[in-house]
Amino acid sequence: MGKINAVITGVGGYVPDYILNNEELSRMVDTNDEWITTRVGIKERRILTEEGLGTSYLARKAAKELIQKTGVDPDTIDALIVTTTTPDYKFPSTASIVLGKLGLKNAFAFDFSAACCGFLYTLDVAASMIQSGRYKKIIVIGADKMSSLVDYTDRATCVLFGDGAGAVLVEATEEENVGVQNSYLRTDGKGLPFLHMKAGGSVCPPSRFTVDHRMHYLYQEGRTVFRYAVTDMSNDVLKILEMNNLTADDVNWVIPHEANLRIIEAVTKRAGIPLEKVVVNIDHYGNTSAATIPLALWDAESKLKKGDNIIFTAFGAGFVHGASYYKWAYDGAAYGK
Repeated sequence: MGKINAVITGVGGYVPDYILNNEELSRMVDTNDEWITTRVGIKERRILTEEGLGTSYLARKAAKELIQKTGVDPDTIDALIVTTTTPDYKFPSTASIVLGKLGLKNAFAFDFSAACCGFLYTLDVAASMIQSGRYKKIIVIGADKMSSLVDYTDRATCVLFGDGAGAVLVEATEEENVGVQNSYLRTDGKGLPFLHMKAGGSVCPPSRFTVDHRMHYLYQEGRTVFRYAVTDMSNDVLKILEMNNLTADDVNWVIPHEANLRIIEAVTKRAGIPLEKVVVNIDHYGNTSAATIPLALWDAESKLKKGDNIIFTAFGAGFVHGASYYKWAYDGAAYGK
C-alpha cells in the first residue's frame, strides 16, 4: 500500500440571490461607491435576507451542489466539518444541523472555529484525518452569514461583508504529486483588542445592557488589522515557498482570503507574484470570512488544471494566519460552474 494523501475531488458553492450593491448601501449609511471601491475593492455583496435561515442553510446548499456535482454516494462520507464564525446556535453545532438536513447516515460532524482562516485550517485538519488512514471521504464547508454580525450604521465595517458558503470533498489517494503538500499555520494571540464581538460569549453574556449598547456587532480597528494582515500573509506566502523550494514562477495560482483588495495586492506584490495569477472575487462577494477561499475555488474551478501549484493564504481574528501549498488533482474545465 502506497502513501496516503488527501485531495480535493470537487467544489460546491452557494451565495444568496439578494445583491446589496454600493449604491443601495450608500442610501443606508454615509458612504459611496468611489469610497468603497477605492479602499477595499468591493462593488457588491450577497445577503441572506430570508427570516429564520442561518449559516446552516448556506452550508447545506453548498454541500448539496457538491454532492450532486461529484456524484459521491452520501453513505460513503465519513465526516462533515463546518468552519464558521456565525454558527446557527451556540449549540448544537452547525455541522450537526447540516448533516441532518443532508441525511448523511454514516458520518460524524463538528464545527471548527478559526475566523477568516477557518477553511485554511480545516482543510489541513481534514487532510491529516485522511492521511491517518482512518477516513476516506470528508466534506469541508466554509460558511458564514456575516450580515448577522454587521452594524449597518457603521460605514467602516458594513461595506466589507457578505454571506456565502463553499464546500469541498476531500478524499484519500495514493496518487503521487497531487493534493495537500505542506502548510505553515500560526496563531500569535495579539488580535483580541482589534477584531472581535464584544458581547455574547461567556465573558460578557447577553443582557439588556449589551443589546442597548450595540455590543453584539463586529468590532474592528481597520488600520491595525490591515497592517498585520499584509505583514503576516506576505511572510507566510514567502515561508511556504521557501519550505517547498518554490519560486514565484513555479506558482500557478494564489487563492487568498478575500478581505480587502488592497491587502491582496500588497501581499502578492511582496511575494513577487503577478496579480493575473491571483484569484480575486471580493468585488462581487465581499468578505465572506471562512467562505472566501472555497468560494474563490468555486469561481475558478474551470481554470484549474491537474498539477497546478496553488498557494492558499489567509488571516483572521485572533490573530490567526498561515499559508499552504496544494497541488491540484483534476482538470476543472469539465466541472466548473
